[in-house]
Parts: sequence; C-alpha cells; structure tokens
Amino acid sequence: MTVQLAIFIVSLSALIWGSDLLITQSGRIAKRFGISEYVIGATLVALGTSLPEMAASITANLHGKPDMAVANVIGSNIFNISLVLALVFLVAKSVNPDRDFFAKDSSWALFPVLLFILMVMDGVLSRFDGILLLLLMFAYVLFLLRENKEMVAFEDEEESEFSATKVALLAIFGLVLVVVGAEYTIESASYLAKAVGVNDWIIGIVMLSLGTSLPELVVSVTAALKGKADMAIGTIIGSNMANITIVLGSAVVLKKIDISLQQYSFDIATMVVATLMLVFLSANKLYTKPAGISLLILLAIFLQHTLSAI
Repeated sequence: MTVQLAIFIVSLSALIWGSDLLITQSGRIAKRFGISEYVIGATLVALGTSLPEMAASITANLHGKPDMAVANVIGSNIFNISLVLALVFLVAKSVNPDRDFFAKDSSWALFPVLLFILMVMDGVLSRFDGILLLLLMFAYVLFLLRENKEMVAFEDEEESEFSATKVALLAIFGLVLVVVGAEYTIESASYLAKAVGVNDWIIGIVMLSLGTSLPELVVSVTAALKGKADMAIGTIIGSNMANITIVLGSAVVLKKIDISLQQYSFDIATMVVATLMLVFLSANKLYTKPAGISLLILLAIFLQHTLSAI
C-alpha cells in the first residue's frame, strides 16, 4: 500500500513536470516557425496525450474486453469536456482565444460523434469502420495545416538561441514523462482503489477513462495557466477527435467490436450532450467560469448515474 502510494505521487509528479516541458517547448516550436499554438495543440499535443487511451483501448480489445475499449473512449471524451474544459474555464484568469472555434473547429468535434452513432447502429464496429475513422482524422490534420496561415520564419533576438534539436528533445522527453507518468498513475490508482474496496467495474469504466484523461487534464490546465487558451482548447478538441478516430479506429482495425447501442445509450447520449455544449459555448464565445460550472453539472449527472447503476 505504501509503495503504491509512493509510485502514485512520483508518477503524478512526472506527469505534471512532463506537461510543463511539453507546453513550453511546443510553444517555442510554434513561435519559431510561425505555426499557430492551436495547430500545435490540436495535432502534436493532442495526439501525444491520446496515447494512454490508445494503449488502453487496443489492449482491452485484443484481450477480449471490447466493452471496456469502447467505454474508455466514450468516458474519456466526456471527461475531456465536462472536467478538463471546465477546469480550463475555472482556473484561467481569462479565456480570450484568437481563433474562432465555432466557425472553424466545433464541427470537427461533432463529426466523429455522429459517425460513431451511425456506425454502431448495426451492433458492430467493423474494420472498414475503423479505416473510415482513421481517414477522418487524416482529413482533420489536413484541414488544420491548410488553416495555418502563418507559415513564415520567425525572427527576433532569441533566434540565435533557438536550437531545434534541443527543443525537439525536450518536447519528446516531456511527452514521454506525460505518457509514462499517466500509465503508472493509472496502475497505482487502480491498486489503491482495490485496496480500499472499490470494485472492478468502477475501476474499468470510471477510473480508466478518468486516468487516461489525465494527460489532457494536466496539459490543458497548464496551458490555460500560462495564458495559452488556444493550445488548451485545441488539445481538448484534437484529443476528442483522436479518441474516436485514431484510438477507437486503431482498435477496430486490429479486431472488430460487437457493441450494444442500448447498453451504452446513456453514456453515448452524455457524450453527445457534452459535444453539443462545446459547440454551443464556442458559438456564443462563453469561455467563462459559469460555463465551467455548467460543464461540471453535466459531469456530476454522469457520475451519479454511473455510480448508482452499480
């Protein structure tokens, strides 16, 4: 018990330190090459922080636990919006992103959710469905690269001090700390949960989803505290895209998944509502603390229903 508690503290510290490194170096890369912080957040950072979800879902599906693979993706998307985005709004002094998220990005958060619902109506997520999901993420990345209109060399007094190799290595090291730290945080937290009598269902459905969302949580909140609202929101939108398209898509390409739409009706409905709330908030530019509280209310409803079903 004591050893696992120590592992939890150390791994969580690595997660936090790694996120700070990743945000700092990603910001330097964006500034140096004229790439918007949103694009960096929605691609490099979002894909990196989705690695725990990918590892968890692929492993679960290959080990004959397809329900857990799907639940991890659904739960992670819910937590990303109702918890992570809520905390971004609550901890940031002000959220005034330069980018118009409603006009340019909110639809990309909704597309994969709608396609997912359409795909599971026949009770099967096939390999073909997985390929289509992967293609959708490819289309999103192309869209982001085309949207980036600032691809010009950045020149200022710091240019001579910029070392691409050093920055890249530090960013990779930070990403490794985030992923490894999240992995050990999940494992130690699961052990501690079992030790205090929490059953496997809660660990699999709630803790796995929440645990694999830790990188997004720490990275986005850190970005918000550093005044990088575009990167924080970009990480959340990009991560939700990656969860359904790359994470679930990869798991399904390796092995098809049979899924009961009725069994997951409440969870899927909650994911849809969370995504629609994201679209509504971005449409009206409600990046405020009251909006954060509204998202936390959705999280409370989700957790109450989940825990009461045990």
